[in-house]
Amino acid sequence: MRSSSNPAFRNLPHGGTQTQGQYGPPVGFNQTQGGVPGYGPGQVTSGDDDRPMTVDDVVVKTGMSLGVALLVGVVTAIWAQNQLAETGRLSGALIGAMIGGLIVGLVISLVIIFKQKPSGPLTLAYSAAEGLFLGALSGVFEAIYPGIALQAIIGTVGVFIGMLVVYKTGAVKVTPKLTKWIVGAVVGVAVLMLFNLISSFAFGFNPLRDGSPLAIAFSILCIGIAAFSFLLDFDQADRMIREGMPSKWAWYTAFGLMTTLVWLYLEILRLLSYLRD
Repeated sequence: MRSSSNPAFRNLPHGGTQTQGQYGPPVGFNQTQGGVPGYGPGQVTSGDDDRPMTVDDVVVKTGMSLGVALLVGVVTAIWAQNQLAETGRLSGALIGAMIGGLIVGLVISLVIIFKQKPSGPLTLAYSAAEGLFLGALSGVFEAIYPGIALQAIIGTVGVFIGMLVVYKTGAVKVTPKLTKWIVGAVVGVAVLMLFNLISSFAFGFNPLRDGSPLAIAFSILCIGIAAFSFLLDFDQADRMIREGMPSKWAWYTAFGLMTTLVWLYLEILRLLSYLRD
């Protein structure tokens, strides 16, 4: 399985090559040729979560995760706007919601990534935490730039659908060379973000996030990389389906897609704020 720029999809077990006891099939699965356990079509399953994963599983699990994030996000955004209208400033509760959602989401994502096992409750909890963080942040942006949150949502959905069409039509093929390029770009951007964060705290110098032409160009670059990361995410999901991974792994796919969606939304929201200024 090709590696992905998304850390959620790194080092996933192969549906047709894992040995029983780690990620292999449960009791009741037939064996593939050569006695190697697999999840091929038509094999006997011992439960709904043990049947081979399908596109519908990915769509449903991703839809549930996105729905939770949107629900929590909308409620939080409305609450944040009311808080700002009442106090005229960032209250402790609002700051706590942003920081709390960010930290909880980060911790849960690290648990899922390093645990390397699908979990519906953890994926939904991650979506709720990100909804809290993004909702509070969007409420603040909305108070300053009316209508910006809806524009960012529309932009995110548009990019997602556009890249899905590009992938399904084969307009851009996911090759090892493209994969390496995207992974390298993600790593490079992450390093730049880290240095910019350190610089802003240590020296008050924030060139990549200060709304300057350089910051605008950097946000556009991040949006482009996030968009192309979807191609790798879609390809990984396709491979997991073809290899017959158990349906419960659709939760892991949903988590991976959510991480890219969160990053894309943040960058579009930030870019729109620069353009408004």
